[in-house]
Amino acid sequence: MAEVGRICVKTKGRERGKKCVIVDIIDEHFVLITGPKQLTGVRRRRANLKHLSLMEMKANLHRGASDEEVLKAIEEAGLKEVLSGGS
Repeated sequence: MAEVGRICVKTKGRERGKKCVIVDIIDEHFVLITGPKQLTGVRRRRANLKHLSLMEMKANLHRGASDEEVLKAIEEAGLKEVLSGGS
């Protein structure tokens, strides 16, 4: 289920295989994601849910969080290693 804070993997496009975080729900088909870029290389952008594989992990975020807030929440949840390339 797509929700703010959910960790996911891009399955299409030039960022395929990279992990990212959902920061906002745009509509039933699109979400706003970020890496954040300094951590995973995924820049903040709109993404089709069909192009994402949702993972079980979730960071505690509020809707529309900035990249700095996302990075802080990832570190607090202990997910930095997962997003930066770990399993």
